Amino acid sequence: MRIEIKKYPADVILCMLWSLILLPVALLNVEGTARVILGLPFILFIPGYILIFALFPTQKTDKGIDIIERIALSFGLSIAVVPLIGLGLNYTPWGIRLEPILLSIFIFVVGVGVVAIYRWIHINSNERFTISFDLSFPKSESKLDRALTVILAASILIAVVSLVYVIVTPKTGEKFTEFYILGSGGMADDYPRNLAAGQNAAIILGIVNHEYKTINYTVEIWLVNQTISHNETTGENETIYDHMWFVDNLYATLNHTPIDIEGAWEPQWEYNYTFSIEKKGNFKLAFLLFTQSTEDYYHDVDYKDIAKEKIDGAYRETHLYIQVT
Repeated sequence: MRIEIKKYPADVILCMLWSLILLPVALLNVEGTARVILGLPFILFIPGYILIFALFPTQKTDKGIDIIERIALSFGLSIAVVPLIGLGLNYTPWGIRLEPILLSIFIFVVGVGVVAIYRWIHINSNERFTISFDLSFPKSESKLDRALTVILAASILIAVVSLVYVIVTPKTGEKFTEFYILGSGGMADDYPRNLAAGQNAAIILGIVNHEYKTINYTVEIWLVNQTISHNETTGENETIYDHMWFVDNLYATLNHTPIDIEGAWEPQWEYNYTFSIEKKGNFKLAFLLFTQSTEDYYHDVDYKDIAKEKIDGAYRETHLYIQVT
């Protein structure tokens, strides 16, 4: 059975209407399946198909190509045309952003579509390419031709399904956690550096979860007295932990926060932490971040023997150097 449309280039008109429908869906940032269904053909198929139609508006002859060849070439040309449009936009004031790319491809589709319709109308009606669906293999085709047609159609179907899966499946980027200290004014300065024994000081601790899963964070705070010595054998400096006392711990359960490279940075979890140091000397106040629960420690015990293991085992570490008089 063969179905054919001869009165007008329905495929070109459909491509142009499809692109027009996508505009408000994409520009209004409509999420969901509809955006994916409309967007994939708009990027991967329509630009190439419109261009192929403008170049070959005739039927399968010495000057034309058949429907299978059109479909295969449409995917290939679309993959070539869309990046070229993006490359051109890169050298314009608009840059490579959603709106300029979307509108540029739409203008390309409509412009080339008008040329395609014009060429189609001005050729002999008997030579015009028209959409037709042949639901059975022509008897004149050999078994090899049939097999190649089936393989080509299956390859196109597999490629489309694979692309849909890759686009629809949530993408996992680099996994990391932001762990930082701010001064009491909320800026990366004005840290407490010189304190009197027993004097209160305040800072802000912050955590942002970009790990693509919910994590129960533990922050351990340690007061460290350390010295740096030069190892003559290795020729490198070594850290010697003379003392290490447990100060405090904090807990935070945070969900994953997507990275927004275009919008303004926003904190996820911040804690106003106030502390004082009773001992006198030069210390490093170390803040160790762990992604699981940790052991309990005593405040009056010197844990210098496990200092290196503890600090090296932390998922993230930040610190302040403080002189206490």
